[in-house]
Amino acid sequence: MSILLFSLRGVPEDEADEIRDLLTTNNVDYYETSSGNWGISMPALWLKSDDELENAQRLLNEYHQQRATTQREIYLQLKREHKHQSWLTSVIKKPVRFITYLAAIAFIFYIYFRMLSEFGL
Repeated sequence: MSILLFSLRGVPEDEADEIRDLLTTNNVDYYETSSGNWGISMPALWLKSDDELENAQRLLNEYHQQRATTQREIYLQLKREHKHQSWLTSVIKKPVRFITYLAAIAFIFYIYFRMLSEFGL
């Protein structure tokens, strides 16, 4: 029976590639499902048997601890060099998108309060 090992939804492609390589080099028998044509299926890595579950989970835990450490170091390096992206820098880079989102939020609130006052709820 197949066992879900790791969901790939929202996972960066470099991380997914590293996990595939990790499982392949350690001879873990797995297969992958995609998100399908419309992106509604579950992209994931599945084990073909229960026998390898403990070993595969141990490998993934070690990998994620290592990745967290390296990603934290990369973030701190970018922060020291003032190259990390903050909320303010993303607004400055794409002001039209920010204004559009702000206008959409304001419109939704307007509709909400207008309906609230009209129906007396």
